[in-house]
Amino acid sequence: MITARHIMNTDFHSLSPHTSISEAARKFKEASAELGRRVFGMMVIDQGNLVGILSMYDILLFFQPKHVHLWSEMKDIDLSGLTENIRRKSKTIQVGDIMTTGVTTVDADTHVFAILEIMNRQHVRRLPVVENGRVIGIVYISNLFFHLVDTII
Repeated sequence: MITARHIMNTDFHSLSPHTSISEAARKFKEASAELGRRVFGMMVIDQGNLVGILSMYDILLFFQPKHVHLWSEMKDIDLSGLTENIRRKSKTIQVGDIMTTGVTTVDADTHVFAILEIMNRQHVRRLPVVENGRVIGIVYISNLFFHLVDTII
């Protein structure tokens, strides 16, 4: 029986909920360079407990200016200072302010098809693997995909 234990990554980076968004973005870049692959999300751990996940999408939502959907209708909009404003805010807003909470987890013995069902039903791309209350790894959708492709083909 193939389980999360067999396909999870045990080499992962995490963030503190007290980390600024600018520092978190820098840690995404550093982790990507260190691991030799793009990192699109990181678990947020506080005092050893999983409290959330910060994804690239969460950061992009933070970067997106309010009411941007109206800009195409406005001819005289002044965007000067917008980038600097986002830069300033990213130094004061913390990961805990924008992270996704209520994270679904699996245990190390969760079958790969159960993981597939959870990922499809909840539209998630990563599932932390928890054992005895501690994060021991993470299953990325790519781990699952390539395991299933290698098994089937």
